[in-house]
Amino acid sequence: MISEALLYVKLDNGRVRCFLCAHRCIIKPGHRGICGVRENKDGVLYSLVFGTLIAGNIDPIEKKPFFHVHPASASYSIATVGCNFRCDFCQNFDISQVSPHISDMPGLEVPAAEVVKKAKSSGCRTIAYTYTEPTVYFETALETAKEASRSGLENLFVTNGYMTKEAIDLISPYLAAANVDLKSFRDEFYRKRCGASLQPVLESLGAMKEKGIWLEITTLLIPGLNDSEAELKDIASFIRNLGAETPWHISRFYPQYKMLDRSGTPVPLLHRACEIGREAGLYYVYSGNIPGDRGENTYCAGCSTLLIHRYGYKIIENKLSGGACPSCGRRLEGLF
Repeated sequence: MISEALLYVKLDNGRVRCFLCAHRCIIKPGHRGICGVRENKDGVLYSLVFGTLIAGNIDPIEKKPFFHVHPASASYSIATVGCNFRCDFCQNFDISQVSPHISDMPGLEVPAAEVVKKAKSSGCRTIAYTYTEPTVYFETALETAKEASRSGLENLFVTNGYMTKEAIDLISPYLAAANVDLKSFRDEFYRKRCGASLQPVLESLGAMKEKGIWLEITTLLIPGLNDSEAELKDIASFIRNLGAETPWHISRFYPQYKMLDRSGTPVPLLHRACEIGREAGLYYVYSGNIPGDRGENTYCAGCSTLLIHRYGYKIIENKLSGGACPSCGRRLEGLF
């Protein structure tokens, strides 16, 4: 399905400017934005993926990853094709990187009400907009999020954070939480490896924080590219200023897509990155993609009691009592 897009203005000569994401593309008639799924048709901007889902799965919420949002619950996870980044290391490149010449977008037409019905009937507590980039299918996400909110479900974005303040303002009343990829703290990395820039991501994180959206941040640690102590300290310092309670997920890299020339992240390097986060004063720093690692667990920021014991996406033990530590009574930040 297609639908007239949100967040754009008409310019001269049939051109339009999209201000959904920070690229703010100026699009000529018959052309598409960087995302590949928003097209100017005779001076009107359309979403080419409205209600057309390439994925609809029931996932453990820990897979997103969210560690401070309803642990051990299920999240109904949806996506369309398309992305506004061009990451060399994308793990979902087969659905995120759309050919600009494709005429019919792949996927199934699924109305928002049907998505919510499937989520509720499967026992999910949340709907996650994930796998690709929810910003580029914003019209679908917004309509579904409104329907979900009316039905008592919470909405989650798993995002690169490259959205505009205008987009955040529109979605924020319906968005409970977001896990934002902070891929690097160097603009050169973003430009060379992602086809984007750093500053809009930092601004989005600040804007979402101000809106009261629960934030978790993920960094994929790629050997030789974003793993220096100086850069990791910069990321940790930024997150600390955002809020010491903000969970930082530091994930192990595995070679994929266009980045097959690098080995996986050494586990000691991942552990050192986690130490840097804790040394910066972050309460919750997690290691990812190492099932069984101690860094998957949640400990009380007050007394260090083990609160949630994880193995991969599975909760082995949850000691929380009404969302609080059973030993000292300190409440664990997040949505519980």
